[in-house]
Amino acid sequence: MKKKIRVLVAKPGLDGHDRGAKVVASALRDAGMEVVYTGLHQTPEMIVEAAIQEDADVVALSILSGAHMTIFPKVLSILREKGAGHMLLTGGGIIPKEDADKLAKMGVGELFGPGTPTAEIIDYIRKEVGNRKD
Repeated sequence: MKKKIRVLVAKPGLDGHDRGAKVVASALRDAGMEVVYTGLHQTPEMIVEAAIQEDADVVALSILSGAHMTIFPKVLSILREKGAGHMLLTGGGIIPKEDADKLAKMGVGELFGPGTPTAEIIDYIRKEVGNRKD
């Protein structure tokens, strides 16, 4: 039996708008992935701890607060410090392309903006996790 992809969906910081995170979490679940949603107001340390405890393949952050250039690098750094750098760090929110490009150079995966079809996110995660397991 093929192992299901495990995704940790997290909403870091003080932003309380989590509808998009919940929509994506439901879509990933409907696509056959195991999804853990951490809820609101998570710190980078809490997110990484949960990802390690859940043995996640993917850490997906939803950030609408404008703190993406702080939070993504911090989560990535802690993942690497804790020996979990193999986990795909991806996410979405209001993230300008220039910032997404900078984050990609650091090692963050693709970032998705509002209105992205959930099928696009599902396909990306399946492909990227598949590539990491090969």
